[in-house]
Amino acid sequence: MSTAAPVLVALAQILVLVAALAAVHVPLGAYLARTYSSPNHLRAERLWYRAVRVDPDAEQRWTTYLMSLLGFSLVSVLFLYGLGRLQAYLPWDLGFTGLDPGGAWNTAVSFTTNTNWQWYSGEAAAGHLLQMTGLTVQNFVSAAVGMAVAIALVRGFARSGTDARVGNFWSDLTRGVVRVLLPLSVVAAIVLMAGGVIQNLDPHTAIRTVEGATQHVLGGPVASQEAIKNLGTNGGGFFNANSAHPFENPTPFTNLVEIFLLLVIPFTLPRAFGIMVGDRRQGWAILGVMGGLWAASLALTTWAELAGPGAAPQAAGAAMEGKESRFGLAASALFAVSTTATSTGSVNSMHDSFTAPGGGMLLFNMLLGEVAPGGVGAGLYGMLLLAVVAVFVAGLMVGRTPEYLGKKIGRREMTIVALYVLTVPALVLVGTAVAVVVEPGLAGIQETGPHGLSEVLYAFASAANNNGSAFAGLATGTPFYEVAQGLAMLAGRFVPIALVLALAGRLASQTAVPATSGTLPTHRPLFAGLLAAVALVVVGLTFIPVLSLGPVVESLS
Repeated sequence: MSTAAPVLVALAQILVLVAALAAVHVPLGAYLARTYSSPNHLRAERLWYRAVRVDPDAEQRWTTYLMSLLGFSLVSVLFLYGLGRLQAYLPWDLGFTGLDPGGAWNTAVSFTTNTNWQWYSGEAAAGHLLQMTGLTVQNFVSAAVGMAVAIALVRGFARSGTDARVGNFWSDLTRGVVRVLLPLSVVAAIVLMAGGVIQNLDPHTAIRTVEGATQHVLGGPVASQEAIKNLGTNGGGFFNANSAHPFENPTPFTNLVEIFLLLVIPFTLPRAFGIMVGDRRQGWAILGVMGGLWAASLALTTWAELAGPGAAPQAAGAAMEGKESRFGLAASALFAVSTTATSTGSVNSMHDSFTAPGGGMLLFNMLLGEVAPGGVGAGLYGMLLLAVVAVFVAGLMVGRTPEYLGKKIGRREMTIVALYVLTVPALVLVGTAVAVVVEPGLAGIQETGPHGLSEVLYAFASAANNNGSAFAGLATGTPFYEVAQGLAMLAGRFVPIALVLALAGRLASQTAVPATSGTLPTHRPLFAGLLAAVALVVVGLTFIPVLSLGPVVESLS
């Protein structure tokens, strides 16, 4: 069978998606910049601040900002843990028991850290109240936390001599939810419902199949959760099949809408960054690098799935095993690349069923740090820290003190950035190494050889990078993986955040220096190319050995 038709379908979908993203890029980017820069507060926001006794106009040093963020996240973990444990005693429990201690811990950490890793089947473990009051709420606030950290770092670049003050966490959190995520999610949920995604409070309903058997089908508030799970780059799924389930993602139209939702804010935040630092060209440079890396990954993954390898996939025209026939290969590859290049984790196909090079690319997207374009907020601050590395490398080449956006990059700044770059690789590699040598870790591996290693590596890469997607084939609903991945999620989320805020405080306290003839222009294609190379080299030097033992060996065999 010729691959011309699938290629044309892929190109058509990509063109529609890129056109939609381009159409909203300028207005939404400007709106995001106004949202976090405006001195005014909405009436609803003022009522909230008064209720929780918070002064939204009080500027916080980066340490206070961080303590507020950590305190809020701790309360979120405890609340969600309690909700999971007590589920059997709460309304709309659908007859489900409470989550076991290890499972409740893993779920609470997962959704609070914007990872949304699920060790359980949604329709077999979580009632409607837990889904709505626990998981969906965390989908909103965890995404708003990521945006708040990104904006704090942008203020660090934009401000000068502010005694390390980077904004007010409570104001940034509230604005992210009330002004950005909530209104966009309402619109998205309506569009998804119009496309066939269900939205109700129905329990399990017994239906007769065409063969005459009885099947119990669960309803629920799916469209509202589907909207924010993608818009906030959260992931997870109301059903175990995730976005391959017809109740979550019934048509190619809703499939494209969901891909648009998970890309729209990460690809738009660079515009807000450019506006807030007073140089929109800087935002275009960051956007160009993000878009280039995403496009390269998409091209390689789609090619890998179309090309095989193997006689059966080539005869069928594509490697369709594990992919939803309603969408086909092109839409599956587009969804998979977009969900791993962001920190979303929702899927419309089984990543474990991708070809070895295709699955390797999905794994590489996460190991890259999810900066192409990355998660809501996390992608922008991750790319900005790599930009700091790029100007430092350029400074070493020409023998000048590195500068980025008027701020000098010295030893202390580079120490913070180096720790940031090393944190997640350490978590991924140490977690994988432990899992493949201890008995509880080995017991969960169902595949032998390089593919088994890839499954473990993917699991810890997904947890430490707060992605949440799974390679499958690995039994993670065990005490070992619940605890180990929970720790990886916590450290992978909050250690980088602490380092980002520390850098933001140092930058904000600096006095900006004017550009000179010797200053490296960071808005031109030359720097964009250097930044992309730094992103690839940093990942390559760190993960090539373990990738060689997993996806590379499997591809060659």
